[in-house]
Amino acid sequence: MRRLFSLFCSLWALSAVAQTTQPLPTIEQVGRDALPETIAPIEAPFYMPQLQKPAIPDRQVRLLPASDDRMQTRTIQRAIDRLAKQGGGRVVLAKGVWHTGRIILKSNIELHFEEGTEVRFSGEVEDFLPVVFTTNAGVELYSLGACIYAHNAENIAVTGRARLIGPAQGGTIRQGRPQNDGEIDPDTPVEERIFDGKAGRMIQLPTFFGPIGCRNVYLEGPTFENTSFWNIAPVYCENVVIRGISVSSYGIPCGDGVDITCCRYVLVEYVTTDCGDDNFAVKGGRNEFGYRVGRPSENIVFRHNLALRGMGGLTVGSETAGWCRNLYAHDCVLEGTRVGIRLKTRRPRGGGGENLYFERIRMKTEAGAMAWEMLGTSNFVGGLASRLPAPPLTHMTPAFRNVRIREVAVEGCRELVYIQGIPESPAQNILIENVTADTRRDTSVTAYGPYKPKPSPYVIDIVDADGVVLRNFKVVSDKREMRIVDGRNIAFEQVDLDLCGQELKYEISGDMVHHLRFEQCTPQIVP
Repeated sequence: MRRLFSLFCSLWALSAVAQTTQPLPTIEQVGRDALPETIAPIEAPFYMPQLQKPAIPDRQVRLLPASDDRMQTRTIQRAIDRLAKQGGGRVVLAKGVWHTGRIILKSNIELHFEEGTEVRFSGEVEDFLPVVFTTNAGVELYSLGACIYAHNAENIAVTGRARLIGPAQGGTIRQGRPQNDGEIDPDTPVEERIFDGKAGRMIQLPTFFGPIGCRNVYLEGPTFENTSFWNIAPVYCENVVIRGISVSSYGIPCGDGVDITCCRYVLVEYVTTDCGDDNFAVKGGRNEFGYRVGRPSENIVFRHNLALRGMGGLTVGSETAGWCRNLYAHDCVLEGTRVGIRLKTRRPRGGGGENLYFERIRMKTEAGAMAWEMLGTSNFVGGLASRLPAPPLTHMTPAFRNVRIREVAVEGCRELVYIQGIPESPAQNILIENVTADTRRDTSVTAYGPYKPKPSPYVIDIVDADGVVLRNFKVVSDKREMRIVDGRNIAFEQVDLDLCGQELKYEISGDMVHHLRFEQCTPQIVP
């Protein structure tokens, strides 16, 4: 392990030298309002195709809104279906106010909204029936799907600077809820997992834009407001472009911004999110359900995005069963999220995340800047949230490994680095370098939403980790404590902590602690 750790450090040090340092983005340079007309070449430390808008046949049908509030679901759907039978084309919703239920896209169809269009989705379950194959928080089932839905379609697009408003408050849809762990038996056939609101059955909350099993998916332009659940949520898709949209779901539980689940080759750029949960997330399926499906999320690029309020700015997990790998997030601004870079899972989640790269990130957070959260909490996993005793390794033991974070400016946080692995599967091979940070966050600031950050005295807290390098840190902090518990192969290089006149207090403990190295650190640390 020591030899592998040294090789890991050497290779990543060389990669850092080989890259030219670029200025960090400002808030004016990212998000929806900064969207360029064309997609720039995609660069990543892994293979990525040069994704573009799919070619849509040159046919068009332009629809006019009703003069009253009547539902126009059939008008929209018939136009889509007719055009799809002809080989595809563009369905245009003219400027005005539209009322509709679920819209189902078909292959070779672009749904375009003229600028100034407002689309209001029904809050009633009956306008989203019959049920369709979908997923809910990583579990396959049959329910309402999404407000804009597609299944096994190719070459689909949704475009135009419209205002899309999710299911109306007070309707029957809002009586649904997301899945809870253990609510469905994994051995129940998918065809029998029906949530349609009939005969006393529950319904599962629909996502806003939710293609499933689709190829060549393109989304540009709209503003998404008042979702009932996750906003942008492609599942099992390949070749996906999401750009120039905005999401507003602050105050809505589970109101994630962009959730990529079990997809391959995805570009998310110039997106602005203000969310009721995680802003940008990569997921790999949930628990035993996701393990059996076995589809990873992989080869994904987030760039030039803006996260405002939310639980996690750039997030991996917590659904990780099919693995989340090859993520490159760069040139993003996180302005007011609870946590900045957030890698999270739980003991029963399985899978994990690997080969995760974050570069040129500017952030200001309510709680943590960079966090690994692998234990979960007792309200979700009961006794498994206790660090010890460590349970035996199983196929559902999650892992996080091979993570690089570099060129980060933290303009406010409470805790800079929080790495909480688990004893049986420590967080592995982590390099964080070239960080400037101010952790003097005003503790009187109210944390985001109903979630209050756990008070922590630590500026850096590492528990159950193997192979961590912190290099070239310049930190101003009013916290004076640091902790390493059962950390092995840990290196601090040129870590400068200005503790505002306080004396550093540090704890190093645990039977597994070994191979700690502190070089050119201020104040000096003697293990």
